Amino acid sequence: MKHPIASYTVLGVVLVAALVVPWVSPYDYATPSWDELDLMPRLAGGHLLGTDDLGRDLLVRLMWGCRISLLVGILASLTSLVIGVGWGVTAGYVGGRTDSWMMRAVDVLYSVPFIPFVIVLTVIFGRNIVLLFVAIGAVSWLDIARIARGQALSLRQREFIEAARVGGMTSAQIILRHVIPNLLGIVVVYLTLTIPTVILIEAFLSFLGLGAQAPLTSLGVMIAEGAAQMRSRPLLLLQPALLLAVIVYCCNRIGDALRDRFDPASGQHGGKGHG
Repeated sequence: MKHPIASYTVLGVVLVAALVVPWVSPYDYATPSWDELDLMPRLAGGHLLGTDDLGRDLLVRLMWGCRISLLVGILASLTSLVIGVGWGVTAGYVGGRTDSWMMRAVDVLYSVPFIPFVIVLTVIFGRNIVLLFVAIGAVSWLDIARIARGQALSLRQREFIEAARVGGMTSAQIILRHVIPNLLGIVVVYLTLTIPTVILIEAFLSFLGLGAQAPLTSLGVMIAEGAAQMRSRPLLLLQPALLLAVIVYCCNRIGDALRDRFDPASGQHGGKGHG
């Protein structure tokens, strides 16, 4: 678990394939081919995984779906990380009434049902890929905000923070130069564990028709399309589902390994001041 070399390797291969395969393939992920409908996997003609019911190459679509799912997972996780760390650290370091009001806002957002919230955003802004970033990022920062607040509460009483105050540094300077750098360990762990969660959320939303819209695809969209034909062509469902499972598993293994390294209980990520 401490050295998930296989997970790094597999995830790296998936990333490279997602970038390279659509670029070198002669087939388009979106253009139908009426002469090549529902082909089974074959070497002749270059359709290694076959085609779908519109004659589109499944390997290219699978790699494009992987691109979109990973893009949503990474960007939405980074967005939630920036918002959550900024909100939580500010609340924890400032404390008092500011802390109370900021964390009450987090509690209110926790009570908002996620799926109805996404449906409302869809009605207001329409269905597009940017909506996924907004919807997922709007709720996924709440957990890290609480974690960052707890760490900031403990760090603000440390000697190097007191020394920075005596030295005349402002609260904003202390937060940027001392508090946030001491959270890097837990932030990295949170990011690696959030990415697979966000990918699953994206897949769920796309399965419901609230995510990527045609002709754009994602792993969730392909799973939904495969589920509709699972009796006649089970591979249409198994291929994206297996790839999604592999990505999520590898990310979780990497996250677990990083959590072991930056164990929050040991205080290693906050044991020294960064000045």
